[in-house]
Amino acid sequence: MSQKNKIQEVQILENNLQNILLQKQVFQMELSETQSALNYVNQSKEDIFKIVGQLMIKTDKSKVKEELSNKEKMLELRIKSLEKQENSIEAVSYTHLRAHETSLHLVCRLLLE
Repeated sequence: MSQKNKIQEVQILENNLQNILLQKQVFQMELSETQSALNYVNQSKEDIFKIVGQLMIKTDKSKVKEELSNKEKMLELRIKSLEKQENSIEAVSYTHLRAHETSLHLVCRLLLE
């Protein structure tokens, strides 16, 4: 395999990892917002309103709790899935780099560690 192909493979792995990390960050932010909303609903003793399109509608508190809990579970599953993909890509990338390592690269890597 040529050096150019090796570099392209590493760049593809790097891009995939970066995309996964961005998706994970978005889901983590959404999870944080969902958990915050769920805490607010649990602590609130007042009526609960939900925005639907351009309307704000009074809604049942237990229904909102259920929706937010389901959303929280779904987001946690998505984050776990992305973490598995992240670990898989990192392992492949590391193994791939080590497989093509020359003695010069090995010396440099050992010096850096």
